[in-house]
Amino acid sequence: MTSATILGLSGLTLTETERAFFREAQPWGFILFARNIDTPDQVLRLTSDLREAVGRDAPVLIDQEGGRVQRMRAPHWREWLPPLEQAAFPDPERSFWLRARIMADELRAVGVDSNCAPCCDIAGPQTHPFLRNRCMGEDAATVARNARASAMGFLAGGVLPVIKHIPGHGRATADSHKDLPLVEACAEDLIAQDFAAFQPLHDMPMAMTAHIRFAAFDDAPATQSPVMVDLIRQVIGFDGLLMSDDLSMQALSGSIRQRAEATMAAGCDITLHCNGERSEMEEAVVGAGTLSDAAKTRAAAAIARRAMREAVDIAVLERELADLLQASGV
Repeated sequence: MTSATILGLSGLTLTETERAFFREAQPWGFILFARNIDTPDQVLRLTSDLREAVGRDAPVLIDQEGGRVQRMRAPHWREWLPPLEQAAFPDPERSFWLRARIMADELRAVGVDSNCAPCCDIAGPQTHPFLRNRCMGEDAATVARNARASAMGFLAGGVLPVIKHIPGHGRATADSHKDLPLVEACAEDLIAQDFAAFQPLHDMPMAMTAHIRFAAFDDAPATQSPVMVDLIRQVIGFDGLLMSDDLSMQALSGSIRQRAEATMAAGCDITLHCNGERSEMEEAVVGAGTLSDAAKTRAAAAIARRAMREAVDIAVLERELADLLQASGV
């Protein structure tokens, strides 16, 4: 049985104890961080070892947004502009598609086939600095266009995009890694603006929830709120695989097992646990349980889109992107 978890690991190589644990736990997928990244050859060996441990072609995720949130960096990989900075350039839709398609080529070359991007959150004057320049615009229509172009670029390269942080993190004035942000905007404004940025991407294969309390709807964080998960499904119309943000973030309370249980009870398909701590991962696996029938269907649909890779000349795309950025004065 497949666990309803995506798990991290401790270092650059898969330890024997991790290998045995993953073989037994059978997480649906894995996620890599900077602590797991050194050289292309090393990352490719690691992703191969992870899949060998579970005996299947499990998804391997990463946060490769560009700017501050970029796990694979120079000198082995390209450095990318912060998304909000690139959004200010002429023809951002084309440049975001190019950027994502080139990035997808880098990811697939080392065995990574899902990227926790793009951020579909709207950058506003109150947006916390941890998030603001990771956004793709300052209004719903702009964010939706740029995010869709980026997501389609990833899909064209055989990489599953994970749109985040659904239903919208932009109004948060606190860092959800440290605290539970409270958003007090009225329901009408949230639906018309923040949530509207996600609606044009309702057909994407995967999405990540926001650890935010929306006072107009519920007292629980969106990740653990049946009300908010129902809104994601019914109002936004998203029917892809819904994964939580990291369970170990301090926006959530209780033990890791309790956090996983509450997340699954709210209606999420899969829980995410990132820090690679063995005892916490064991709790996450117990709390999350196994994939539901609905989650299995959504997971299969997502994985099928991973194979839709289109052949391109990356050098040609690089020149086009460079020309667009140079025309913008970069």
